[in-house]
Amino acid sequence: MKPKSLIMIGLVVGSTIGSYLPMVWGASWLSITSVLTGGIGGLLGIWAGYKVSRL
Repeated sequence: MKPKSLIMIGLVVGSTIGSYLPMVWGASWLSITSVLTGGIGGLLGIWAGYKVSRL
């Protein structure tokens, strides 16, 4: 798989998981917390995709 593909998959998966995480403690999926955790999850997903592509 190409490195760009792995990074994009990491971005999508990380931001999706990050956006849904606040729903665990009862926040809305459109709350500012959801937006922030989605951004953090996206960054972590990019990092993870980059690390996997370097293997």
